[in-house]
Amino acid sequence: MSEFTLEFPYRRSLGPVVGGFFTGLRDGKVLASRTKDGRVLCPPLEYDPETGVAVEPDLIEISGEGVVELATYVEQPMRKHPLSEPFTWALVKLDGADTALLHAARGCVAKGDRVKISWRSERTGNITDIECFDRV
Repeated sequence: MSEFTLEFPYRRSLGPVVGGFFTGLRDGKVLASRTKDGRVLCPPLEYDPETGVAVEPDLIEISGEGVVELATYVEQPMRKHPLSEPFTWALVKLDGADTALLHAARGCVAKGDRVKISWRSERTGNITDIECFDRV
């Protein structure tokens, strides 16, 4: 029996919503989408997850500060974790949004804590442009 590698190479076009979100991150802004009934989704989606209807075409800027909704502490980070020191995986509802964004928060944070984005000095249009969240 011979060995073989099965691959599915592909490229994904980000489109105007996800692409716009990443462009905003590169520029140090958080962009969100608005549903037809006015809810604000961050990270933005192309379609309302409750109705399946397309969101409004223009992204809106929201705050880089918010409240921790859920959190889990990582005392000993692994090599592939976003921070090398102890950190918290946190679902953060940014001010102005109706949904939460999952990212790392420096140190130990808990539900209800206010946090703000700590931006990387060099940004490339990726979720890692947000280095982490820090307590306000």
